[in-house]
Amino acid sequence: MVERLKCLILVGAGALLGSVSTISLLKLLSRRKRANRCISKVHDLTNKECSSGTGRGGFGIAVDTIVGLDLLKDEIVSEQLTRNIQFFGLESQRKVSESFVVVIGLGGVGSHAASMLLRSGVGRLLLVDFDQVSLSSLNRHAVATREDVGIPKALCLKKHFSSIFPECQVDARVQLYDASSEEEILSGQPDFVLDCIDNIDTKVRHRLKKDYGIEGGIPVVFSMEKPKVKLLPFKGPGGQEENPSDYQIIPGFRVRIIPVLGSIPAIFGQVMASYVVTQLAGFQVETEPVVNLDTDHYRILHQRLIEHEELLYGTTMQVQVDIEDVMYVVKELWHGRSARDQSPKDVGRGMWRSVNELMLVRWDQAKPASVSNLILLKFKEADEHESRTLDAIKEEEPEFFMRITSVLKRAEIEYDL
Repeated sequence: MVERLKCLILVGAGALLGSVSTISLLKLLSRRKRANRCISKVHDLTNKECSSGTGRGGFGIAVDTIVGLDLLKDEIVSEQLTRNIQFFGLESQRKVSESFVVVIGLGGVGSHAASMLLRSGVGRLLLVDFDQVSLSSLNRHAVATREDVGIPKALCLKKHFSSIFPECQVDARVQLYDASSEEEILSGQPDFVLDCIDNIDTKVRHRLKKDYGIEGGIPVVFSMEKPKVKLLPFKGPGGQEENPSDYQIIPGFRVRIIPVLGSIPAIFGQVMASYVVTQLAGFQVETEPVVNLDTDHYRILHQRLIEHEELLYGTTMQVQVDIEDVMYVVKELWHGRSARDQSPKDVGRGMWRSVNELMLVRWDQAKPASVSNLILLKFKEADEHESRTLDAIKEEEPEFFMRITSVLKRAEIEYDL
């Protein structure tokens, strides 16, 4: 009986709290509607003043003040973004809310990127795509419904975004991004531009090195996986296999439905949005490529360590790691490359080949070869490292010394050593 009474009290308390929060929210929404009506009246009055050619003073200033208000001072906005504020902190979230981001290409990747940027509180978005929502795109699009089929993707997103986060200033352009429209689209000093275009000719990345000598510095989301499904043969109206390029309205754009598992482009879009939002907030995250080595690679590195320890110290008794530990050290701490390489140059098969030039050695030769005392270096780098003292490295290369000790400290904490 006592237990039942406790349950009833808990349920009643929960219902009471729910009612209070609901009433509070309704009051806020009601207040918001009244405020919106006031803003609407100000705009109407301002438009009438301007169109009639009479005084331009007070109303113009009032509108500018309303548009320029800090979004996070609004109770509804603050509540909607409360999880972000808790994650980033108020000032960092304010940077996000004051930002301007351009998303070009609003399909399976771009729609999800734009949607999450909106939900994260980005204050201004420019959405660019010349294409329309198709029935076959509904398996991967972030917000489109059957009712949206046939309308431009940019307008589709703007329509749905207005009900998700109406405070965001959304500019939708049904426009093809190319050399002739580039300057116009990228004007306005955006904080970030997301390239979510699915035709190769329009994308800039593969020409950066060739035409401009740019070899790095532009974050790219990529996968080292091979396609799981091949393209089906392209058949024309007569049922015979034909060349798809013969049916292109715009050169370089695909003309057939490509096999796509809807969650995959969504993942890419979400990763892009996560990177942009954290950068805008000044929140430091590691954006390293996924290290995808075979177990044999880790076994080879482990064997090299054992052989090196025996050769240098005459025993393997100080080796305190197994193959799983080596996997952690190589993959999580050093990302499959030398501790002296700060930028990922080798990915995919290049990373596989680079393992042939790497080995694990002790950072501090006076301590055992443990998870928190192993660094990955190239053979020549390893020889040079073991010919120097840590004091010499600290004095001659203070930044390198601090970076390595910071990484090894992380291993010590994560392994609870």
